[in-house]
Amino acid sequence: MDFLDFSAYDVDTWTSFLKDNWLVLVLALVALLIIVRIVRTVVKWAIVAVIVVGVVLYSGYTMDDLKVISTKVVDSAKQEIMGAMTGDAKDAEFISNEDGSYTIKTKNLELNGKPGDNEVTVSFRGAPKITIEVDSTIQAFIDQAKNNG
Repeated sequence: MDFLDFSAYDVDTWTSFLKDNWLVLVLALVALLIIVRIVRTVVKWAIVAVIVVGVVLYSGYTMDDLKVISTKVVDSAKQEIMGAMTGDAKDAEFISNEDGSYTIKTKNLELNGKPGDNEVTVSFRGAPKITIEVDSTIQAFIDQAKNNG
């Protein structure tokens, strides 16, 4: 989780930023809470995203910084998924679906794919599914789940 490494910033920098911008941060937080409570559609998440991006840009991050952070978040999630696959392989349940696809379920993840495809979708601990390219670790997990059945 290198993206959470704030060691380059000292406490004085953060304290100064919070003192200088506390009103903007409080207003953004209140706006987010109101929007999440009142608005019930996809528009809610678009508004939330705009507010978060606005606060981040106001704080001095650039779009390139956000791309780097999002890449690190996705890479970190993939590493957690790979670790869960390795640990949960012995308990994995392989299910053949009627349409020819398969589903593998463990206590931490659900993997969906089709035989011969180069990509699978994975939901980790109930989070939204992400698409991952099949590599040797994922193939070994699939094979282990098949053997468990």
